[in-house]
Amino acid sequence: MSKLEIRGLQVVVNTENGPKEILKGVDLTVNSGETHAIMGPNGSGKSTLAYSIAGHPKYEITGGTVHLDGQDILEMSVDERAKAGLFLAMQYPVEVPGVSVSNFLRTAATALRGEAPNVRKWVGEVKDAMAALKMDPAFAERSVNEGFSGGEKKRHEIMQLELLKPRIAILDETDSGLDVDALKIVSEGVNRAKANNDLGVLLITHYTRILRYIKPDFVHVFANGRIVEEGGPELAEKLEEQGYAEYVSK
Repeated sequence: MSKLEIRGLQVVVNTENGPKEILKGVDLTVNSGETHAIMGPNGSGKSTLAYSIAGHPKYEITGGTVHLDGQDILEMSVDERAKAGLFLAMQYPVEVPGVSVSNFLRTAATALRGEAPNVRKWVGEVKDAMAALKMDPAFAERSVNEGFSGGEKKRHEIMQLELLKPRIAILDETDSGLDVDALKIVSEGVNRAKANNDLGVLLITHYTRILRYIKPDFVHVFANGRIVEEGGPELAEKLEEQGYAEYVSK
């Protein structure tokens, strides 16, 4: 049983006009086996929450705490956070020229496990994961995300999620740029990872379409750097019908 606990998180980002406060005191707890959807308008702080937890240097933590299973992750380097069991799927996955997908995945698995996985078994795991996500096996020998379509990049991230088996996954607008078929395949991958590894999921999205496939246990509305309303799946339906106008005006 794992737990991500965020308490009073405050974050600023430096701009040309000086520091700008983005998060203004966020409280949130994600347990193993739970799916939390973070919804809200552009600029409300959703992605800032994701990248701050992951350790992006652009964001300065000015207050609050973040603990994973009692460990203070704000005191950890980015790779230490990953080793502790934190996973971030980015809205815009980066390309890594010259590093093949197969080498990247095996290196990551070795770092997490403390030893290199058995080659024969690992190759089988990768093939199975690619097949489940309907990825061409040839992608294993291509450079990470180089020349990949948006959908292929997102499938690759979910393949990492399934193979690396983190404790808590933060998915930043994973549905962005996906067509209907890719959205369903990616969602099925998230659901498999959750079921197989008792994964806790923090899913950031603007729209409810991905929530048709990944059913949230809790929905949190973000506006002006805070969580302004919380509820169950019915809250997402309300947002679909009414939008965010009432929260932005607060």
